[in-house]
Amino acid sequence: MPPDKTEPAKMGLREKKKQKTLMTLQQQALRLFREQGYHATTIEQIAEASEISPSTFFRYFATKEALVLEDEYDPLLIQAFREQPSNLNPIQALRAAIRAGFASIDQEGMEALRERMSLMLSVPELRAASLIQMNASLTMMAEMVADRLGRPRDDFEVLTFAGTVLGAMMAVQLYCLDRPEADFVDTVDKALAHLEAGLPLKRE
Repeated sequence: MPPDKTEPAKMGLREKKKQKTLMTLQQQALRLFREQGYHATTIEQIAEASEISPSTFFRYFATKEALVLEDEYDPLLIQAFREQPSNLNPIQALRAAIRAGFASIDQEGMEALRERMSLMLSVPELRAASLIQMNASLTMMAEMVADRLGRPRDDFEVLTFAGTVLGAMMAVQLYCLDRPEADFVDTVDKALAHLEAGLPLKRE
């Protein structure tokens, strides 16, 4: 199936305000987590630091865990994936989409992403919640690939592909957390290139 060439709608004032509030909540939460720890930080404290009420907080995030796990990057990835030329195979299209999608994220955003990944792996509640969220991520990936190829969304090979990609992404998270100097996007691309090559492994 050829990629969707429909131009994305411009963000309205309401969406811009919502996006700004989301970013503020995550920024203030990460600051508080650094200063006093994840468990010691309450939703009330995050709301107060963000200059909103606790009830308003829940309009944006259902739980404190969701504040760490959720972000605005999935729509960017989906849009970038759909815009890739139809002659690219799914791995090639995904590699190009990730480079394009993350190109719009500044250094501060990448540092926040790395910090959130660290929390996901170090806080037991977040680790458990992220594994549950993985099902939704697998479904999203499978739908993207299936729509591009014109195959059913529950196609076995499509689901296997999506699961393999997500496994590679999890490996990248672990790798980058132990190596602060590693560039996250470059490492993701390297992992997908290795996957595209058939995961060759040689004895050293």
